[in-house]
Amino acid sequence: MEATVKKAGRKTVDWVLVFIVIVLVLFGFLMVYSSSYPDGYYKFDGDPFYFLKKQVIAAVIGLVGMIFFANIPYKIYAKFNKTILIACIGFALLTVVLGIASNGAQRWINIGGISLQPSEIIKIGGVLYMADYFSKNRKNMGSLKKGFLPSMIFIGLFCLLIAMQDDLSTAIILGGTLMVMFFCAGAKMSHLIVLFLLAVTGVVVLIAMQPYRITRVIVFFDPFKYKQDEGWQIIQSLLALGTGGLFGMGIGKSRQKFFYLPEAYNDFIFSIIGEELGFIGCIFVMLAFVVFAWRGLRISMNTEDFYGSQVALGMTTLVLVQFMIHVAVATSSMPPTGRALPFISAGGSSLMFLLCSMGILLNISKYSNTYRN
Repeated sequence: MEATVKKAGRKTVDWVLVFIVIVLVLFGFLMVYSSSYPDGYYKFDGDPFYFLKKQVIAAVIGLVGMIFFANIPYKIYAKFNKTILIACIGFALLTVVLGIASNGAQRWINIGGISLQPSEIIKIGGVLYMADYFSKNRKNMGSLKKGFLPSMIFIGLFCLLIAMQDDLSTAIILGGTLMVMFFCAGAKMSHLIVLFLLAVTGVVVLIAMQPYRITRVIVFFDPFKYKQDEGWQIIQSLLALGTGGLFGMGIGKSRQKFFYLPEAYNDFIFSIIGEELGFIGCIFVMLAFVVFAWRGLRISMNTEDFYGSQVALGMTTLVLVQFMIHVAVATSSMPPTGRALPFISAGGSSLMFLLCSMGILLNISKYSNTYRN
């Protein structure tokens, strides 16, 4: 029976994971259109489908990429770990030198007329590189000199590559993901506590370096005191969620998206979901990510080799950490920071690379000893 299960697992991908990803992407089409058509109509020559069209194109490219990477044996990435590291450093430096400024931050590069966000590539590269590193040095993870210190240097390097692009939230997402991987690789709890304290110190320092970040933290504790300026978006997000009630106002009937809530189709799309579909809609979205977590972590725990397990864990955790941060910001549970809701928020570059990373996860699922009949 065990041999049959293993053989079956290598023939097919995890179709439950495929289904939940497709459902989230399609649901994203609906919510992107619903939350963005005012901005599209009034800001882009009367085109209410402006953001939806970009999202559909990104999704199609991303799905092609997902299929492509789902058919590439995941073990091949371990052979190119040094190339991955060099590429990540190169993309970061290229962004700093030739990057395109947007919303006050230089996070984009233009390649052949297509704008890309290198931090999305660096996130995937960081997971692949560190998975290989943890796999090769697994026996030394409990050692201070051979395990903790080298791991801390590499984790810090990948976070720095993103932080130097003035993208603190993405650096936190990647840092949190790599810490989870480090823990599962066999790190000592005492070492992780030190690493966590160092990470918190680093975040505090980075916040202190930028006045607007300090302002965000101050406003977070009492947004209603600054309701006409810095606290505006938090209050509008809470109003959207509160207005939705249990069942919501109905698809397309949100009021906050009419220029009350900034980036309603991206950073605060969860708020629009709450306003239009209510508490029930929010629960639906959260349950979808619970199913995603179940399948992703199940793949990680049942993969035949440690490298594949670490990659699956990293790809799954990247999505979950970003999801939790987005919901936390929308519900004013943490200071506001620009984070898209995975698979759902508008964002071509983010969606494309996210779907490509799912292709890697799906390929690993072929080698997972999980019965999926």
